[in-house]
Amino acid sequence: MTTPNEPLLSVQDLQKHFPVTKGLLKRQVGAVKAVDGISFDVFKGETLGVVGESGCGKSTMGRLVTRLLEPTGGKVVFEGQDITHMSQGRLRPLRRDMQMIFQDPFSSLNPRHTVGAIVGAPFRIQGIKTEHGTKKAVQDILELVGLNPEHYNRYPHEFSGGQRQRIGIARTLALKPKMIIADEPVSALDVSIQAQVVNLLEDLQNELDLTYVVIAHDLSVVRHISDRVAVMYLGKLVELADRKDLYESPMHPYTNALMSAVPIPDPARRNDRERIRLQGDVPSPLSPPPACRFHTRCWKAQAICKVEEPPLVELAPRHQVACHFPENVSKESTEAVSA
Repeated sequence: MTTPNEPLLSVQDLQKHFPVTKGLLKRQVGAVKAVDGISFDVFKGETLGVVGESGCGKSTMGRLVTRLLEPTGGKVVFEGQDITHMSQGRLRPLRRDMQMIFQDPFSSLNPRHTVGAIVGAPFRIQGIKTEHGTKKAVQDILELVGLNPEHYNRYPHEFSGGQRQRIGIARTLALKPKMIIADEPVSALDVSIQAQVVNLLEDLQNELDLTYVVIAHDLSVVRHISDRVAVMYLGKLVELADRKDLYESPMHPYTNALMSAVPIPDPARRNDRERIRLQGDVPSPLSPPPACRFHTRCWKAQAICKVEEPPLVELAPRHQVACHFPENVSKESTEAVSA
């Protein structure tokens, strides 16, 4: 168990390198560094948003935290237990407390199974008996996420995208987890349905005292639902701060570029804001740039950025950034980092 001041989840120098092989003998010729040394904590009851461009390693990080992928290096600590290399047998009971919502609400549901079988699967796998039977428990969960309990015997293809995502959320909630990793939970849904699912997640968090890690590329969704936000770029964590600080005073140039792309409904304010357009594509994680991985696209890059990797340091209260030339930061903080 964790104390009030201890994180529910602690990730330390987490890495995942996928080997690249060649030839009939499958000789390894390189590695895709999907996640390459990230560290962060998540505290009970909060929501951590994780943002970044496609291919930056967000989804891989979520699968590593839930041990759906085996890490190459680093450590994952959940409720004070190191689960990094825990056997599947010992890990199974912990999966009750740590669940995942997947990005595609259709492919994550078995089309041959009814909703009742899908949502009831966690009870069967964990060998849990409920007071009034599994069917009643499943129907209660369906009602909790806004579905009709009578949908118990229907199949996934009979539902809309938003309803299928609710089914996935219901399955996640079956065992009353303490933490949920939500991987792009609304990206495959219509805008009107997105708001419903986001509001549902917030209501469930308040009702069930849940802790979330929400992975998304929609910065507006992340701003609405998160307490803190982590920004990833090419397998690295480049900024981590409270939501208000990150959106109002981003320090990393990459974060600044992301924020400049967030739509503003007010035309007057929209015209006043400068749009930062990054040059080129995201480099390949198979051969990332040396030192600061963002320097090939950064307008502030200097010689040191090409030879020395900037550490993730705290430049303001609860605001960490990995950059040699951060923005929106006091002179004293910049000098302290340089020293």
